[in-house]
Amino acid sequence: MNFLRGVMGGQSAGPQHTEAETIQKLCDRVASSTLLDDRRNAVRALKSLSKKYRLEVGIQAMEHLIHVLQTDRSDSEIIAYALDTLYNIISNDEEEEVEENSTRQSEDLGSQFTEIFIKQPENVTLLLSLLEEFDFHVRWPGVRLLTSLLKQLGPPVQQIILVSPMGVSRLMDLLADSREIIRNDGVLLLQALTRSNGAIQKIVAFENAFERLLDIITEEGNSDGGIVVEDCLILLQNLLKNNNSNQNFFKEGSYIQRMKPWFEVGDENSGWSAQKVTNLHLMLQLVRVLVSPTNPPGATSSCQKAMFQCGLLQQLCTILMATGIPADILTETINTVSEVIRGCQVNQDYFASVNAPSNPPRPAIVVLLMSMVNERQPFVLRCAVLYCFQCFLYKNQKGQGEIVATLLPSTIDATGNSMSAGQLLCGGLFSTDSLSNWCAAVALAYALQGNAAQKEQLLRVQLATSIGNPPVSLLQQCTNILSQGDKIDRRGSKIQTRVGLLMLLCTWLSNCPIAVTHFLHNSANVPFLTGQIAENLGEEEQLVQGLCALLLGISIYFSDNSLENYTKEKLKQLIEKRIGKENFIEKLGFISKHELYSRASQKPQPNFPGPEYMIFDHEFTKLVKELEGVITKAIYKSSEEDKKEEEVKKTLEQHDSIVTHYKNMIREQDLQLEELKQQVSTLKCQNEQLQTAVTQQASQIQQHKDQYNLLKVQLGKDNHHQGSHGDGTQVNGIQPEEISRLREEIEELKSHQELLQSQLAEKDSLIENLKSSQASGMNQQASATASPTDPEQVAELKQELTTLKSHLSSQSLEITRLQAENHELLQRAEVLTKSVPVQGDCENVVAAKTTDVEGRLSALLQETKDLKNEVKALSEERTAIKKQLDSSNSTIAILQTEKDKLDVEIMDSKKEQDDLLVLLADQDQKILSLKSKLKDLGHPVEEEDESGDQEDDDDETD
Repeated sequence: MNFLRGVMGGQSAGPQHTEAETIQKLCDRVASSTLLDDRRNAVRALKSLSKKYRLEVGIQAMEHLIHVLQTDRSDSEIIAYALDTLYNIISNDEEEEVEENSTRQSEDLGSQFTEIFIKQPENVTLLLSLLEEFDFHVRWPGVRLLTSLLKQLGPPVQQIILVSPMGVSRLMDLLADSREIIRNDGVLLLQALTRSNGAIQKIVAFENAFERLLDIITEEGNSDGGIVVEDCLILLQNLLKNNNSNQNFFKEGSYIQRMKPWFEVGDENSGWSAQKVTNLHLMLQLVRVLVSPTNPPGATSSCQKAMFQCGLLQQLCTILMATGIPADILTETINTVSEVIRGCQVNQDYFASVNAPSNPPRPAIVVLLMSMVNERQPFVLRCAVLYCFQCFLYKNQKGQGEIVATLLPSTIDATGNSMSAGQLLCGGLFSTDSLSNWCAAVALAYALQGNAAQKEQLLRVQLATSIGNPPVSLLQQCTNILSQGDKIDRRGSKIQTRVGLLMLLCTWLSNCPIAVTHFLHNSANVPFLTGQIAENLGEEEQLVQGLCALLLGISIYFSDNSLENYTKEKLKQLIEKRIGKENFIEKLGFISKHELYSRASQKPQPNFPGPEYMIFDHEFTKLVKELEGVITKAIYKSSEEDKKEEEVKKTLEQHDSIVTHYKNMIREQDLQLEELKQQVSTLKCQNEQLQTAVTQQASQIQQHKDQYNLLKVQLGKDNHHQGSHGDGTQVNGIQPEEISRLREEIEELKSHQELLQSQLAEKDSLIENLKSSQASGMNQQASATASPTDPEQVAELKQELTTLKSHLSSQSLEITRLQAENHELLQRAEVLTKSVPVQGDCENVVAAKTTDVEGRLSALLQETKDLKNEVKALSEERTAIKKQLDSSNSTIAILQTEKDKLDVEIMDSKKEQDDLLVLLADQDQKILSLKSKLKDLGHPVEEEDESGDQEDDDDETD
């Protein structure tokens, strides 16, 4: 406070003495007046003076204004005046100072008054509570004041709001306010609140901020909306940028799908307003925030897939190929598409299929490359196309193969009607524009990045230099242009072409011994490189020397020694003689020490202020970082170490091939496993269907059985009724007593069969008991009590088997007798039907009865057949029981033998124990006699020893 008074006193243009007195009187009235109207009028007067006399009002009135906010909350008018006065004191928005010093002093005043206000955190909490008031004249000034506080001193105010109960939630309610001015200023407040504070960003996101902001953008007309849309997009960027949690929440909430309508531009793209360009630019940047290469790979990949699935990528490609799009929007769209497809195979494949609306249709990648190698296009657009080409080929071996294939002789269009990507790159590589040379060389290097197969394929490319001369390889043509240096007149940087070609050659030769052999096969290449490295050139040429050293080092490190003149050892000797190892390493270090190297290594996107800064590529910087150390070691290694390293390399290659083989096997087995799992699931479904069908059939069979039993009961009643009216006469010669007798015999056979089955069950249980007793006998070494009962059980089993055999034989005789009687009854029935003619109704009755009896007889025959089957099954069970008895007998014999052995061993052990006891007794007698002799000789004998010996004897006796 004293400091501020000093500042005020030091101002030459301070308020007059009468104005200072007026402000003091007003402050006294606010503090001491008992009437609300007087205080209100005083605060209104302070508000009117606060703009012109900001310093004096701030120094004298701030405490009184805060006291008004605390005590006069019931009067919205005085609260509104107090808030407006505080806003005028703290805010710098309405200051229109001409002099720079005055502006700086004004900003300093705002931050100092803010510091005084937030020194008591309760003031910020009080302001938050005032925002709950629905009155427009209270809420809106409160929003403006809090926004100004956040702009002046953001981090401390953010911290106070963060620890305030429900502080962020109160501010989120502003987005739901029906009054647009409060809602819009609420968006600005949240912008200042969420800036660079991850904790508040998460809270705001989980307070449903995404839903509300997207609703506002839709209501305002998406990209055609006004500045409110711009403010919402800036707030969304604050919430999502570098905040992985919010990005994941945005994706999981399906908010990416709601971004698609933003990019639905019409056919009439002329006359875009500045606001629409700004809005669409921010929308594209928001998409890039979600798929930025600096995000975690998993989060980026999931967002890329979501953008393809919802059609957002397709919409961006439509803008890319549309006409009349402003240049900066087109450039940003290319950069956005680049990051949406970067490293995502599905998106890269889709982009490769996009065609420009031309006649004939051309692939979008070809149209973009035409812009890249066209020197009349804007520089930023050419950089964007190069970035798009890099992202299209990033981790995309399929795309790399397609680009290289357009350079091979078999795929080049002989008619020349359409330009391919490869032809455009070659045209740019050998044009007279140095920037086109650099872009084409770097783009071609992207097609070879990490793909040894395409490096070998590119060696097949042949170029026709002029009529009558034989074609030369692309590799040779690159080295020819490199050796010509500045002899060719080019537009642009002097070293840009050579740097681009050297980066291409370094990328091409790294990890490709065949390409190294082709390069060394030209005898002029090595002398050119050594000559370039050995010369003492200017600072600008030092970078070229460093790249030449890197290329020569790559040739040494990846050489397979197939050329006798240029083996690793000879190349190192040449460096030692012509350059010197220390000088070579120093020149190699020029690359990483260059000021533009560190800038290019930071981000994948080529972002250069101008064409002259376009020297290094991001992917190439990673290659330099990888190879610089190994090349330095390779230069200092001896031939023996090289041989050892070659052996290690071969071993590693063999190991890698084995690992690859097993990986392929595992992959195939995984596929087979998946197929088998699918088959198992299919069979499970079929099994469930069959089980359902079986269940249905079983229920149907049960229904049929029930119906059959019901019919059988009804048939029995009818037979009984017919038998009662038969007057005891014969039915076709068969007495009713015989039929009942047959039924009784059948019932007896059934009961006898059940008895046999019960006996068999008893024998089964007996056999199981024998097995269990056998197992226990094996574990307990055949206890002595078990042996006497086993022969008795065996005898009982044999006796029961004999009984079963007799029962079975009697049953078979009974069945034979029943069959004979049945046959005889049938014959008698046939004779009676032939000999006794019956007329009229009597004949029909007899025929019906005959049919009935025949049905019963057939049923009896069937039951007899079933009995035979059961007898057969019993005989098989008897055989099985006999086998089990035989095995039991053999087991019993084995157990008896083992028991006898154990008895013998027990007797032997008892004899040994008796012998030991006799020996111990003899020993004790000898000890006692020796002790008595010692006593007689006068030698003292301790009684404790004797007592101890006695105790030992007692123990041994026990």
